[in-house]
Amino acid sequence: MTVITGFGDLVIKSLYFFIPAGITNMMPVLVKKINFLNYPVDFKKSFNGIRILGDNKTFRGYFFGIIAAIIVVALQAYLVKYESTRAITVVDFSVVNPYLFGFLLGFGVLFGDSVKSFFKRRANIKPGQPWIPFDQLDLIIGGLLFISIVYIPPVSMIVFAFIVGPLLHIGFNLLGYYLGIKKNKL
Repeated sequence: MTVITGFGDLVIKSLYFFIPAGITNMMPVLVKKINFLNYPVDFKKSFNGIRILGDNKTFRGYFFGIIAAIIVVALQAYLVKYESTRAITVVDFSVVNPYLFGFLLGFGVLFGDSVKSFFKRRANIKPGQPWIPFDQLDLIIGGLLFISIVYIPPVSMIVFAFIVGPLLHIGFNLLGYYLGIKKNKL
């Protein structure tokens, strides 16, 4: 079991733990100009006259997001051989397969975003328009739900994610907006 020794330790370990989720969440936006698997995961189908997810949830986003999560988690598992990295790593990768963990985390993050999009369409909120707090919590809920198959982080890290995660999400969205990557600030 992971021991969190104080608030600073909680912050560092939590941020390091959730790096793959954050990168997964950014990938669909970063690869939007790549014309590979650029087809909506809802196959352009509707439910009660409203698109299930919309054009922004693509197989391309899932593919690159999951691959990114697997790569980042595999890198974190590799870096455990160094004492400084081992000290901030909470997952015991000698017990938990990093490739499976990365896949589950990446898929969970994107699945959470897709579920949110389903309800966002039903609430008549246009794609890309903010839907606070759901835009900020979907990836945390989805990621934690799916990785719980192989690993459950300490409760303090989960609480930290629900408090700090939305703030980081908003910060990265603002950064993306000012860099010209995103159309909306939130």
